[in-house]
Formats: sequence, structure tokens, C-alpha cells
Amino acid sequence: MNHYIQLKKANCKNCYKCIRHCPVKSIKFADHQAHIVKDQCILCGECFVACPQNAKQIRNDVDVAKSLIASGHPVFASIAPSFVANYKGSDIHSLRNTLIKLGFAGAEETALGATVVKKLYEGMLQQNDGRVIISSCCHTVNTLIQKYYPNALPYLADVISPMQAHCMKIKKEHPDALTVFIGPCISKKEEAELYPGIVDCALTFEELSGWLTENNLSIEESHEQLMEVEGKARLFPISGGILRTMNLNDTDYDVISVDGVDNCIRALNDIIQGKSSNLFIEMSACTGSCIGGPAMDKQQLLPITDYIAIQKYAKKNDFPISVSEMAQYKKTFSYIGNKNQMPGSSAIAEILKKMGKAQADQELNCGSCGYNTCRDKAIAVYQGKADLTMCLPFLKEKAENFSDNIIYNMPSGVLVLNENLEVQQINRAARQIFNIKNKLDILGSPVIRILNPSAYLNVMTTGRNIHDKLTYLAEYQRYIEETVIYDKTYHIIISIMRDITTEEKSRLMKEEVSKKTIEITDKVIEKQMRVVQEIASLLGETAAETKIALTNLKETLKDE
Repeated sequence: MNHYIQLKKANCKNCYKCIRHCPVKSIKFADHQAHIVKDQCILCGECFVACPQNAKQIRNDVDVAKSLIASGHPVFASIAPSFVANYKGSDIHSLRNTLIKLGFAGAEETALGATVVKKLYEGMLQQNDGRVIISSCCHTVNTLIQKYYPNALPYLADVISPMQAHCMKIKKEHPDALTVFIGPCISKKEEAELYPGIVDCALTFEELSGWLTENNLSIEESHEQLMEVEGKARLFPISGGILRTMNLNDTDYDVISVDGVDNCIRALNDIIQGKSSNLFIEMSACTGSCIGGPAMDKQQLLPITDYIAIQKYAKKNDFPISVSEMAQYKKTFSYIGNKNQMPGSSAIAEILKKMGKAQADQELNCGSCGYNTCRDKAIAVYQGKADLTMCLPFLKEKAENFSDNIIYNMPSGVLVLNENLEVQQINRAARQIFNIKNKLDILGSPVIRILNPSAYLNVMTTGRNIHDKLTYLAEYQRYIEETVIYDKTYHIIISIMRDITTEEKSRLMKEEVSKKTIEITDKVIEKQMRVVQEIASLLGETAAETKIALTNLKETLKDE
């Protein structure tokens, strides 16, 4: 299980929505549960946002932050500039005041670190060496390149992130301080741990909101009139925001902004072809950049309102920060890999065959399993991340064939009607009862063509099903035992008919034989009684015992 995004097993309903939204398909299904494959995940948080059952949760590090505060060291918060979109009407002053109540020694804007980073980018462009440069602010983009696009590593700017730059600044000004970054991003948790000693803990806005609620605190709207003119780097969390902070007058570079992992992947594929030069790309994994981050409070995701809030809060001038000792801001990115083993064409073909796709035209590529194509799904099966049962059309067809096979071969007749009492399905045994050669002759037709519908109307009206009701179909000269079931959920009526004509005729014949036997016995008894009475009168004996014996014989015949 991924260390940063965790699964709540009871909530997972196998809807595969997380796979559909995962841009790198780093999710494995096993034991009817979704599991994130850690070495393949880029921590974009798409699965967390997309999950309709809240089966994914972000690792909560509030206790870590509390322990830092309890350590006795002054703890400073670095607040991502997207906070003004998450906490409407707030500013750094109102947020700082609230965080101090939680025990923080102070709070500053990560935008201070962003100012350092953008100056470093400007320096790279001024070199005019013609290369392609990709911004390295987004840890998810960096991880995407490190794991999946190593050929793009030379283009990734070797510059630390604004979070790291700001926390370095805090620790330089307060040597004994500890730092906690607070923002909308999951991957910053991993970045903080990969580079120890800079950021001591990373929290999300959702974690901060929960912490505030726990202490009955809220971030109040600010009523101060900010007269400051610095803070241009506050534009960083909106799409194109990095470019808007940069001075591009002294460079021949073309600049472009790309956001959303899918768009980043397309851009990387384009770049790797080597057709681009003199290009600076601001690349962000989240659609709309950081204000679309996965750990923004979900009720706050308003892209237009958030964009305007950031733009209004940002200022025209930079924070007054100078950049010296450039080497301390350097960051090296190396290839990580993702340990995905690719199958050969024969292995893929064999798996596709097991999925009922022996021919190309059977590959629907419907995406219901979460993968874009049937072949992608087959590759995932080979890699152990998926199984055959995840193909919904295949399962549906298999279930229908299995169901149809059972119904078709049932010895009892089965008739399925809709609520308009039109025949939707009829099996072979039912066709034999009603002398119907081809099911197409009756499908879609009113059942009244072959049966009196009163029993079906009664079941729908009363809601009481009928079980084993004996019915004589005079038109067909058949006796049936019928069970009628009304399924309100699927709006169908199911009739199950057992043809008991042979048994019923045999029973009636036995009854007729018994009846005639009883009549003959009555006549014999009557005749014998007369004879007995005549003999008794001569012999002076009673006929009572003889009558009882003959009557018992009669009753025995009746029982048979």
C-alpha cells in the first residue's frame, strides 16, 4: 500500500474509477480491493479525488506537527500561496494569528521561496543556450519524469521547489527552528521526506482544517487594508502563474504553460522527439495548477473564483529577496524507474483470448475496466495489476450466456413480461406448452395473445406473488402448475410453468376408476345386505358385523 495515500478497505466497491483517472495506471486490484503500487505512483492524487466511495485517504501527519511543536523548538509554517483560494477572505495576517493559537511560532508565505525560484529560472533563460527547460516546482511532474520519461530528465530545471527554498530561508533566519509546509498537495509529503533537514513536516489544507475544527478555531476573514506592493510570486498556484512572475524581456525563449498530468504526458512525448528548442515550459500536474490540488478542501474547488482570488491577492512587484550562493538551490534529478515488465505480443494475445477477445473486432476498448484499451488491460493482467473479471462486457456476456443457457434448458416453462404485459423472454419449454415454433413470433407481443393476463395483473396490483397454482389451459388442453413473481426492482413479471398434463390426466383417470369401483361396491353391498338380511331372518342372526366389514371395504376404495 502506498505510504501517503491509504485505502479504506470496507469502502472499496470495485468501480474501477480510480484506475480510469490514474494517468499512469499505478493501481493494482487484488482480493476485490484497490491497492496503489508505490513504486509506480506519482502522487498526483487523482484516485483520491475521483473515488466516489471515499475509499482513499491521505496519510494524516497532524500528530507529527503537534510533536514538533511539543519539542520546544520554534515551529514556523510555510503556507502555500493557494491558501487564499482555500480559506476565502483570509490573508497571511489572519492565518498567522490562527496558527499561533495552535502553537506555531509564526507563519510566512511560501511565495517568498517562489520568488527565489523564479529568479533562478530567469537566470537560466538569460543564458540563451537554446535548450528546453521544464519547471521543477511540481514534485508530481518531477516524479513522472523520473519514473516514466527518463529521456526528459536533461530538460528538468535543476532547481529546488518554492517549498524547499522558503523553508531553507526560515532555517537560515531562525537556526533552531523547525518547519511545517501547509498546502494543497499530497506529493509534498514525499518531497519533504526525500530531502530531510529542509522541511520537517508537510500538511495539506484538509489536515489543517481538521486540526482547526478539533480546537474550535477558524480562520477569520481579514479586514486589514494591505498597503504592501510586494508579492508577485503569489501568482504561482494558478495556470501560467510562474510565467507571469518572470521577467522575459531579455530572452529569446518561447514560453508555454501546461497543466494536468495527461497534458504533461503529451508535452513530454512531444519534447522527447527533439523537435523543440529555446522553450521554457511551466508544467503542473493539477488541472488549473495548484488551486486544483487534490488536498484543497473539496467544497472550496471553484476554479474561476479561486483564480480571481489569487490574482487579486498577488501584487505587481517581487518580494525584496536577493539570490546569492546559487549552488545551495541546485537539485539533482535521477532516474527512478517503475519496475513495469512488458509482455510480448504472444502473451498479450493469449490474455485477450481468455477475455473472450480472440479477434481484433472483439476488442471494444470501452474503458469500463479503467484501461484505455483492451490491450492495455491485458498488459495489466500480465503485470499482476488486473484480472480477467474486470472486463465488464466480457462478464456481462458470460453471465447472459450462462443465464440464457440455464433458462433455455429448464424443464419448466419460463415467461418474462414487462409491466405492459409484453413478452420479453420465453424459453423452449414454454414454447412447447403454447405450441410456438419460433420465439420471435411472440417476443414483444402482448401476453394476451397466448394467455389470460388476469393472474399477472392481480400480482402487479396486490403485490402478492402466486405459488404453484393449478391452471387448466383449455385452448392448449394442458394442465400447468404456475408460479408468478413480480420483481418491482427490475419491473418484470416472471412466470414459471410446470406442465403436469400427464400427471393430472393420470390422477383424473385414477379418480374415475375409484369412482366406478365405489359405485360397484355400493351395489354389491346393497345386494349382499339384502341376502344377509334374508339369511339372518332365517338364522336369527344380526347383520351388523357383516355391514361394518363391507363398509370398511368401501371406505378403503374411496381412499384409493
